[in-house]
Amino acid sequence: MEGFSAGLLIVLALVLAAEFVNGWTDAPNAIATVVSTRVMDPRKAVIMATALNFAGAMSGTAVAATIGKDIVETEAINLVTVGAAMVAIVLWSTIAWRFGLPTSESHALISGLAGAALATSGWNALLDAGWQKVLIGLAFSTFLGFGLGLMLIILILRLFRNATPTRVTKIFGKAQIVSAAFMAFSHGSNDGQKFIGAFTLALVLGGVIPKFAVTWWVILLCSVMMGIGTSIGGWRIIHTMGSRMVRLKPYQGFAAETAAATAIELASRLGIPLSTTHTINTAIMGVGSARRLSAVRWGVVREVVLAWVLTFPICGAIAWLTAIIFQRII
Repeated sequence: MEGFSAGLLIVLALVLAAEFVNGWTDAPNAIATVVSTRVMDPRKAVIMATALNFAGAMSGTAVAATIGKDIVETEAINLVTVGAAMVAIVLWSTIAWRFGLPTSESHALISGLAGAALATSGWNALLDAGWQKVLIGLAFSTFLGFGLGLMLIILILRLFRNATPTRVTKIFGKAQIVSAAFMAFSHGSNDGQKFIGAFTLALVLGGVIPKFAVTWWVILLCSVMMGIGTSIGGWRIIHTMGSRMVRLKPYQGFAAETAAATAIELASRLGIPLSTTHTINTAIMGVGSARRLSAVRWGVVREVVLAWVLTFPICGAIAWLTAIIFQRII
């Protein structure tokens, strides 16, 4: 391929590998509840998630630009930085997937880029503007996800307090298909854009394009790769989120998905990268807590939270070490 060096092709392959793993561990969040409540057949849910992830990724490039331009200084890094970050994501996310833990590819990508940038260029490579957005994203995914989930489920319980369980199930069985579609679209508009941003950043560093500008074929390639990953390996995460953490009924799944998708969409339009895993998990916790705190299996929650907490230091460390090794080999 003219203009594509061997080094660039390797890095682009690593980005696609990370996007594939993202489909394993993160994209299933969009359909976990609708599958677990048996509202949709798993295969149909995967097809819907893939299509709407793509549509969401096509809906804007604000988050991709944040990842590609605002996290690390483009002029201070190189292809080694991006490649090392992708290696860290693939290793850590695969380990977590093996144990059925929904990790945050957002946190993995950001910490991976940071760790690799420290190894290749030092602290000056990190940009304040992007990291401020990362902190805002943490607040969105934690507090806004939980709060919206709790408020929405309380509203539903009050509005339908006199309805029969059969009627409630019938209404929200249909409504949850819409909320799952909304969740899949929002996942594409935020999380789907992150690796699109990394892929485009690699093209800039490899000299293929003169400046950061997302093109349609990059969106298509990354979206398809994520969809393949979801269809092959997403069921472990669906089981953890939809069954192990809290048993969900259709009206609860609707509340969790709608709350999470609303928070994610708001962040996407502001160019704020946040963890879709984190957001849907906290929304599920909020929904479960409305019934009673004991309805949430807090032991499973602790496992999930531990995976979140470990993601930043572990991915950063793996990326730093990988960048050091890559530089010595090259």
